[in-house]
Amino acid sequence: MGTGECTFNTNLNIDFHWVGTDTFCTIKASEAIRGDIMNELGIVSNILPTWRNPGTRTTEPDMGLKQSCQPWVVQRAIGLLRIFVVLLIITATLISCESRERSEKSLPPNSILVRIGTGNVNGLYHHAGSAIAEVVNRKTKNHHVFCQTVYTGGSVDNFREIIAGNLEMGLGQSDLLYQAYNGQRQWRDKGPQADLRAILTLNKESVTLVAAVDAGINSITDLRGKTVNIGGPGSGERQSSLDALENVGIDYTKDLVAKEYKLAVVDLLLQDGKIEAFFHSAGHPSPVILSATEGYRKVRFALITGLDRLLRKYPYYVKAYIPIKFYPQVTNKADVGTFAVKTTLVASAKVPDEVVYTITREVFENIDSIRKYRPTYETLTAQSMLECLAAPIHP
Repeated sequence: MGTGECTFNTNLNIDFHWVGTDTFCTIKASEAIRGDIMNELGIVSNILPTWRNPGTRTTEPDMGLKQSCQPWVVQRAIGLLRIFVVLLIITATLISCESRERSEKSLPPNSILVRIGTGNVNGLYHHAGSAIAEVVNRKTKNHHVFCQTVYTGGSVDNFREIIAGNLEMGLGQSDLLYQAYNGQRQWRDKGPQADLRAILTLNKESVTLVAAVDAGINSITDLRGKTVNIGGPGSGERQSSLDALENVGIDYTKDLVAKEYKLAVVDLLLQDGKIEAFFHSAGHPSPVILSATEGYRKVRFALITGLDRLLRKYPYYVKAYIPIKFYPQVTNKADVGTFAVKTTLVASAKVPDEVVYTITREVFENIDSIRKYRPTYETLTAQSMLECLAAPIHP
């Protein structure tokens, strides 16, 4: 790569949590590596819940989340897990460096490189960026634009890197784009990020309220007094859940027992009885939600009310629904209405018009190819891809 250096920026969502008392403990791994951990570390199978595949819980009644374990077993397990995580990170770094070097070496002559910030290597944004890059790069020899996806921490990271000039484009939530462009919330101190431009929107990230049936939660108004995960600080679901709660007059600091667990463990916590409901902004089908609905504890999608009022107040939200066809064990009998943010392709105003036009043209002329990329995109239309542009459109 010329300099012989490689910068690697990723969010593998590798989180381990030791939750318990003197007698019981639970070690939880993120969605992305649960299956790998169980395959590689059979010694901790008496501590970790068993997973045949990521997101799929076994049906044996004795494989609950609480397992008795001795302290030395826990320490040995944690040590092995740490080694495994380090190996994963080193391997991912080498793969990323090799991939980036290969991409730059294969860049056709006289072509313009467009770096698109995505997100987690297994996440929705990376799939979206890959779909865009695939349709654009088919004709690089004709239009001389070559797209390369870059793993990042997600929306906010992408906006920051675009502003800094380290990325030409990136994917992000419509609400976070609106706030960045207008200098609101976490951007208040830095002011409006006036160079951000919207290009198009893709799938909806539907705000989904997942609740245990035995908790008696049928709608968002039933959350008072309940233990609810509102999302970790800085997460996409965090602000959306707070907006939904405030809209129906619920103060999360007073009216419910609010938790801030990371998304990687909420399905386990719901099934284990540690929480009664959680919010998740998701493109469906969602592996986390699927996992949460497949345990012994019955689960429903609770109704979020007051949608018309919410959409009038916040222009970066749109109406959406949760398709139950992806979740066979959920107790709902029909699709559930909700609201959503939209995944938005964002660019710097400094990116030349002809480059942005080329990418836009290739995406719109190949919508059929993108629809087939993942079930999340099956409802895309030319009209929907111009919906909810939360910053000025690029010229």
